Amino acid sequence: MTAKNDARPLIAHIIYSLGVGGLENGVVNLINRMPEDQYRHAIICIKHSTDFSNRLQRADVEIYELNKKEGHDWRSFITMYRLLRRLQPAIVHTRNLATIEYQLPAFLAGVKCRIHGEHGWDVFDPDGANKKYQLLRRLLGLLIQRFIPLSEHLQAYLESKVGIDPNKIFRICNGVDTEKFYPVEHKSPLKDCPFAFKDSYLYIGTVGRMHGVKDQMTLVKAFVELLETQPELTQTVRLVIIGDGPLREQAIRMLTEKKLDHLTWLPGARDDIAGIMRNLDIFVLPSQAEGISNTILEAMASGLPVIATNVGGNAELVNDGVTGSLVEKEDYRAMAASIADYSNDPEKRRLHGHQGHQRVLRKFSIAVMVDKYLEVYNSCQQKAGK
Repeated sequence: MTAKNDARPLIAHIIYSLGVGGLENGVVNLINRMPEDQYRHAIICIKHSTDFSNRLQRADVEIYELNKKEGHDWRSFITMYRLLRRLQPAIVHTRNLATIEYQLPAFLAGVKCRIHGEHGWDVFDPDGANKKYQLLRRLLGLLIQRFIPLSEHLQAYLESKVGIDPNKIFRICNGVDTEKFYPVEHKSPLKDCPFAFKDSYLYIGTVGRMHGVKDQMTLVKAFVELLETQPELTQTVRLVIIGDGPLREQAIRMLTEKKLDHLTWLPGARDDIAGIMRNLDIFVLPSQAEGISNTILEAMASGLPVIATNVGGNAELVNDGVTGSLVEKEDYRAMAASIADYSNDPEKRRLHGHQGHQRVLRKFSIAVMVDKYLEVYNSCQQKAGK
């Protein structure tokens, strides 16, 4: 059936780019798991797409790239308008500040259902305090029928700081694929990895793009602090940092200067995250700002205790003292102390990892997430009269 003759309504997901990241992973998971007989999907990238698109399991998903220039590229708005006029989607769903402005061409193109998701803070506004961006959200909120924040923190921000009508807000947490991320009893070797992943060793790790608010340097400093205060741990503790970006070279340089590079593995981006998670013993998220972190959920689903900074939606996921530990952002000493606590207490690692896994199964499954998105999409369609 051609798109022209396909009666299923089309959802146009507008994102900044389709690459490795939590937001992008959430979009792909949503599309893959939504019933194929209800909606068609298109992904419109303000910038470009990457091989990450290969994770899409549906053959009917079209991907469009605007290749927006840096700065104010007004031509991208015209391109978006013309594309939406041609596609005629029933729903436009923008995500995060970088795409919210494209609600205007969606409105002008006659798209009846306009939805915006808030997944987390941007590098250039890590705590949402920028008044200009608050005003932008407030003004464009006049065109948006539904806001979807991923955390209670973002929901409170939209209501109190931006001034969005609470009736327009519908919070949906991310879901994690528990068929892909799950705990195992024993570790196994990884391709191109220098570590043997022996059960007698302790592997501390994190996953994420290495730039800005993700702040992997705090984890590196914590690792250095840990081994300086407990040098005996150099015999068994190893650090794994997965991801690419400007902080990677900075992290490698510091670890080399401290003569700890042989105890660490920083391979850049990888496509075997689930396997890597199963080989870790402790997961750490050192971010300075977060929405609802996919990697925390994936770590919990993998049966790992999680040490995370107490920012954004992290406290909604990590039950401090039950499934993991919360520390203040940029406090590498507190992070090192928490890592040491887990390193010296295997029973606590096992218990908190198990309790985190059970929490994911109860509250953060993909099935629950998909049902909630369908509720929003269907409701918006009904109000628009289809």
